[in-house]
Amino acid sequence: MNDAVLRATIEESIATKQRLLQHCLPSIRALCDRAIAVLKSGGKIMLCGNGGSSCDAAHAAGELVGWFEKKQRRAYAALALGHSVPNLTAIGNDAGYEHVFSREVQALGRPGDLLIGITTSGGSKNVVAAMQAAKQMGITTAVMCGEKRGAAVELADIAVQVPSANTARIQESHLVVVHLLCAAVEEAMPA
Repeated sequence: MNDAVLRATIEESIATKQRLLQHCLPSIRALCDRAIAVLKSGGKIMLCGNGGSSCDAAHAAGELVGWFEKKQRRAYAALALGHSVPNLTAIGNDAGYEHVFSREVQALGRPGDLLIGITTSGGSKNVVAAMQAAKQMGITTAVMCGEKRGAAVELADIAVQVPSANTARIQESHLVVVHLLCAAVEEAMPA
């Protein structure tokens, strides 16, 4: 990869984040506010996604349970769905991969919780199924996705749609949103 390609890739990443700032600030604020309200009322945040989005879900949960920037604070209730190998393989084998997140939502979710689905396409079947299960249970739903209007967006109470169709640029922006969410929670929650 030559310097021109490297430069163009970095410039597109910056441009995507500028569009995120211009177009998504209200939805990012809504996501942060809802997460704070859920945690303050004793609820939990569940996150799910596939591949890199699964890593983003685990990253967010880890920052909330552990800490983001404030080292001297209590742990916040958050978990990444699909990270228990026995659950993942049993549900995937017996019911189908499209049910790996929804089954965990049914087992662990309660009204007053928040489910955040992370899907660059907005249409990952297992994320959509999890959001459907959450809606049926009275759980608030949010999605972090790209500009494509997939089924997850239709099910979301809050949708942060990164204004890009490029998977890598969307994922880079999702990480920014994860960090903003964690910072907002730490700022608002009592130590």
